[in-house]
Amino acid sequence: MGREAEVDDMGCHRSRSFLPSASMSCMSARVIDSTARQVALRGDLLDFTAAPAPQDLNSTAVRWRPDHWLLIDHGRIEAALPASQFDPPPQWYRVEHPSRLIMPGFIDTHVHSAQIDVLGSWGTQLLDWLHTHTFPAEQRMAHPEHAQAISQMFVRALLAQGTTAACVFPSVHAVSADALFAAAHAQGMRMITGKVLMDRNAPAALCDTVEQARADCEALIARWHGTGRLAYAVTPRFAITSTPEQLALAGQLWARTPGSYLQTHVAENTDEAQWVAQLFPQARSYLDVYAQYGLLGERAVLAHGLWLDEHDHQVLADSGAQIAHCPSSNLFLGSGLLHWDTLAQSGIPVTLASDVGGGTSLAQRRTMLDAYKGQAMRMHKVSAFFLLHACTRGAAEALQLEHEIGSLEPGTLADVAVWDWASTETAHRRQQVARDLHERLFAWITAGDEADLVQTWVAGIPRHVRSGG
Repeated sequence: MGREAEVDDMGCHRSRSFLPSASMSCMSARVIDSTARQVALRGDLLDFTAAPAPQDLNSTAVRWRPDHWLLIDHGRIEAALPASQFDPPPQWYRVEHPSRLIMPGFIDTHVHSAQIDVLGSWGTQLLDWLHTHTFPAEQRMAHPEHAQAISQMFVRALLAQGTTAACVFPSVHAVSADALFAAAHAQGMRMITGKVLMDRNAPAALCDTVEQARADCEALIARWHGTGRLAYAVTPRFAITSTPEQLALAGQLWARTPGSYLQTHVAENTDEAQWVAQLFPQARSYLDVYAQYGLLGERAVLAHGLWLDEHDHQVLADSGAQIAHCPSSNLFLGSGLLHWDTLAQSGIPVTLASDVGGGTSLAQRRTMLDAYKGQAMRMHKVSAFFLLHACTRGAAEALQLEHEIGSLEPGTLADVAVWDWASTETAHRRQQVARDLHERLFAWITAGDEADLVQTWVAGIPRHVRSGG
């Protein structure tokens, strides 16, 4: 109901819809020339020039440019010009999206590729869930064919949600990191990943040794770090599954690999935090374990951070490390609610992450909605602008990649997503009665459908195009 197929006089199938924003040119709906190096995208442009305040519904940090051309030259954004004042020259390949939303691609700062297999699994809390669901799925990544198939599926699935960059955990197997790097490189994506480090408190099939971890990481760094848009992340799973010797190795690898990242988990669950205290009695706190081994700094991405105290907040702020907030996973596993306002007041960067498979969807709009719900439970309402910034420009800045991704600034790579404002009759009605831009965006986040995504572009090349336009 609401959409019928028709054929125009050029033989191209179009969609006839109740939704005005669903109309588009034959060129953009059916076949896009992926070899074009000068591309003009027309639509309603939205990005951020700064960080909006959490509850500011009229923030001047929002850059809203309806009916503009976004000019992309050899993969980079050259300019954004009003369609009423500019007509692209004939050499520019035009893709027109009247009344559609064009935004930077989403950035997912914490997600597990191997856990596609356990998406939406029933379970108890974190530690039991890992042993019941996660570890069996990760053991299968030892097989090269499986690792390749899962990695390619995972990358396609990110693009199908408008996500163009991610920080990802594969598994402990070097082949799983190899496969993920290769899949992302084939799509031209910005990908930050590295083999997971675990040498205790996990199944034997998922444990390496300090010596094996060193050899695997050094080989992967030599092969992939800095290749295309790939960066290596030294990846101890969490303090529970690494010995002090392996954590020391992680700190050494990170320190001597310029441009690399450190990613791990911290203070997700109270039982987990108690176990860490037993394993590292000399540490003041869970976070202090990482501080003692040189695992905090400006390129450190720490997932969760729910159970940290005031002293930890100061240590985080001083280090420049970010917290990757995983609200869907935190709610699904019953881990707790993030004190986002407290972290922000302490000057700690907070980004948004799907955390699949603890999280239940790779869709960052669902992540944003769950973040809103979690903060609302704490009586701390946040705006659509605040949420969108956290998985676009805010995430890029936290990763020190704002020169490359996260906005529609000239000079950045054209990682962009094109969206319908609505693709169902009820969502369309909601858009019709929305009173301002914030209300439209908030409804787009909360009532959105996966069918809303029209195209995902990576460095100026279309990598996902919705079937039927």
